[in-house]
Amino acid sequence: QVQLAESGGGLVQAGGSLRLSCSASGGLMFHINTMHWVRQAPGKQREPVATITSGGATSYRDSVKGRFTISRDNAKNLVYLQMNSLKPEDTAVYYCTNMQFTGQGTQVTVSS
Repeated sequence: QVQLAESGGGLVQAGGSLRLSCSASGGLMFHINTMHWVRQAPGKQREPVATITSGGATSYRDSVKGRFTISRDNAKNLVYLQMNSLKPEDTAVYYCTNMQFTGQGTQVTVSS
């Protein structure tokens, strides 16, 4: 059974930083998967945040460009999201997904 598990969320003041991690297990051929971070704020639809391909190409939603960095460690089946200069509007539950499987999410709360 493939499992994705996020960690690293928490409460941070505006301007602060957090690093999210996502661990893949259960037979997923992690190294060939494009991995995504998505988020869902209360009362809003889930939205894409960042994507990294198997080859390491990255893309970001406009509102996080220059502040967030997605990376991966294929040897450890891990994908990361480094979030800097956090804003209250970044508050959401953050999920990692390969669009077939999705983790349970980690809460990020940014106070003003």
